[in-house]
Amino acid sequence: MNKTTFIDQVRIKGFRSLADVELSEIPKAAVLIGANGSGKSNFIRFFEMLSWMLGPRRLGEFVAMQGGADDQLFGGSKRSPQLSATVTMRTTAIDTVTMQPTEAQYDYHISLAYAQPDRLIFTEEAFRRTDADWQYLGSGHTEAKIVEVIPPHTPLARYSFTTQFIVSLLRRCLVYQFHDTSDGSNFKTKWDVEDNNQLLSHGGNLAAMLHRLEREDIKRFELICKHIGRILPGFDRFVIEESYGKVLLRWKAKRMDKTFGAHLTSDGSLRFFALVTLLNLPPEMLPDVLLLDEPELGLHPAAIALVGGMIKALARERQVIVATQSPLLVDAFDLDEIFVLDMEDGRTKFRKLAPEDYRVWLDENFTPGELWQKNLLGGRP
Repeated sequence: MNKTTFIDQVRIKGFRSLADVELSEIPKAAVLIGANGSGKSNFIRFFEMLSWMLGPRRLGEFVAMQGGADDQLFGGSKRSPQLSATVTMRTTAIDTVTMQPTEAQYDYHISLAYAQPDRLIFTEEAFRRTDADWQYLGSGHTEAKIVEVIPPHTPLARYSFTTQFIVSLLRRCLVYQFHDTSDGSNFKTKWDVEDNNQLLSHGGNLAAMLHRLEREDIKRFELICKHIGRILPGFDRFVIEESYGKVLLRWKAKRMDKTFGAHLTSDGSLRFFALVTLLNLPPEMLPDVLLLDEPELGLHPAAIALVGGMIKALARERQVIVATQSPLLVDAFDLDEIFVLDMEDGRTKFRKLAPEDYRVWLDENFTPGELWQKNLLGGRP
């Protein structure tokens, strides 16, 4: 079967500025726009929390690294003593024999309460296939129970496929932010050559990923180099050499023998390297849901337009959710793929756009980015 999985709906209450928000019918390509501080990054961080909570790092580590439990709650723990969320996931498939579509929907619900010393504990955790009853996993625990192996011959044993699906999808909602290009950034350090199954959120294993592609998928490696050369005319190709099990990011300029390391590469170029590679990886090296936080940072306008086209192309196979400040990137999306975020009394508000509301401007060939710049969509300071 040809199968796709994605986030269809989410309701979040009490997480940072997301006092009470609900997004439904989230498209495969979705873009979040709004003023600085409107809550775009908070929405991205929520899915990062889920990924940590259901992965090897776990909830406690996420909370500690993000400043403690009080900082995760809307207005602090005195105003919002708990947060809750329900995520609806959908899988669709086409049977290649009968060519008939099949579809299933799953829900995962959590409630987390503030507890001393500055941590979160579960007051409720439940799951279900949407056409079945909720299955509850108790309360009082500090880490998600849905990740635990269900013993055979127990009441929950017949729900093991459901739990595996939910954990697999939410664990693979990965946030990518390639902002750190400082002297000590991961881009500029040697990396383990075997760390090449999936691009890390900060892009530090980029050299290892490219090294693998050059050896296993040369056509894709050459395509990545070609795309980069469209924006950086002096760029020829990456030159990644292994030394004692480590690799370092280097590239060669056209008509020159000298190669250049990441320390001699501009910040925007490093981010562009990582974005182009990520958006052109083979399916088996990609997560189910990609969340990109301001991918346009430091990029040339032509590079932003190219990245936007790549995101749209990738969204045919994977769900991609983008938080952006760039009208040029917004131009790659249709109006019904755009969510506008506004901040009201410290609360984030979401609006999904309806193209028919803007038909008069669309008929005049205004682009979504131009409508945003003219403040016709909202989401401006």
